[in-house]
Amino acid sequence: MASMPWLAFWINGRHIEGMTNLPEIIYHMAHESDWTAAGETGAYAGSPDDLRDGFIHFSTAAQIRGSAAKHRAGQTDLLLVAYRTADFGVELKWEGKTTLFPHFYGKLDPVHAATVVALPLGDNGQHVFPGEID
Repeated sequence: MASMPWLAFWINGRHIEGMTNLPEIIYHMAHESDWTAAGETGAYAGSPDDLRDGFIHFSTAAQIRGSAAKHRAGQTDLLLVAYRTADFGVELKWEGKTTLFPHFYGKLDPVHAATVVALPLGDNGQHVFPGEID
């Protein structure tokens, strides 16, 4: 994991700052049609859930399978989009009540994605992740 020297985040409404190590890569699940449209305009504002919540939901490699099962179960048109945490500024915040999730407050430029791969459903109905995901 790459080390970032300083992290600011919110827990239970309290602003916390401290030294920490962040994962080098975080993941977002985008609908293929939304991502394709964003490639044409240069700006991805997120899914309807992201727009409702006011930020783009990301997950770490350890969190993404659970996020897919809980929020994207059965969806067949998904892409797994990876971004490097070092490429974000203050718009990336780590928030949560008990578990911290990365949230991006802004629009993503698709050309800055580290990788974009299809996230198909397997025979068991669960998404099939690439090998680098835990």
